[in-house]
Amino acid sequence: MKIIRTKNSDEMSRKAANIFFSKLISKPSAVLGLATGGTVVGLYKNLIESCKNGDLDFSEVKTVNLDEYVGIGSENGQSYRYYMDNNLFNQVNIKRENTYLPNGLAGDISAECARYNELIESLGGIDIQLLGLGLNGHIGFNEPADAFASVVHAVDLDESTIEANARFFADKNDVPKKAITMGIQNIMRAKKIVLCVSGKQKSKILNEVLFGDITPRVPGSVLQLHRNVIVVADEDALEG
Repeated sequence: MKIIRTKNSDEMSRKAANIFFSKLISKPSAVLGLATGGTVVGLYKNLIESCKNGDLDFSEVKTVNLDEYVGIGSENGQSYRYYMDNNLFNQVNIKRENTYLPNGLAGDISAECARYNELIESLGGIDIQLLGLGLNGHIGFNEPADAFASVVHAVDLDESTIEANARFFADKNDVPKKAITMGIQNIMRAKKIVLCVSGKQKSKILNEVLFGDITPRVPGSVLQLHRNVIVVADEDALEG
């Protein structure tokens, strides 16, 4: 595991974006595993700038996102499809048909999980998986549990996750209670993983993830077992 320490979140975003930049230069048809949330917005802005400057080409890129809320559609401003369209896809030259997220409005959620899992497998592997870190140690929406969930599955969101995401909604009661997420096995099969963490509020849990016991009670701790993880974190997050 490699840890890149940055002065602030802006530098974190630039350093993490450089990793993706390098991959897309060496492999223009790369499969990117993408994440949502405030931590990675700056990374996407850097990639957009590089694309607009003519330094990056997304025309052959395929993307698979970690997760999506159950019960809201892509046109909903809080859906992760909407987030990705606005924060990346609509501003680079990627083909929409090459951007994949779970369908949170699927009539049969179990079947949708199986479909999405098969889709990930069909792409031949994720070249780089981007991750953020939840306050409870979740990666994707893999919440603390008694065992590591393996492949794509539906999950009941932890109360701490609902609380953390409430700021994006008009009312806490509007926050979806379920999501579809890649499982730990899907994440760990990525050839490279980039974990971005910023802020003092994440310092305690990041310390547990990096140096604590490997346990499903702290889902991110499983990253200690991956052969190629780069943690890009600012000083505040690493102070713990």
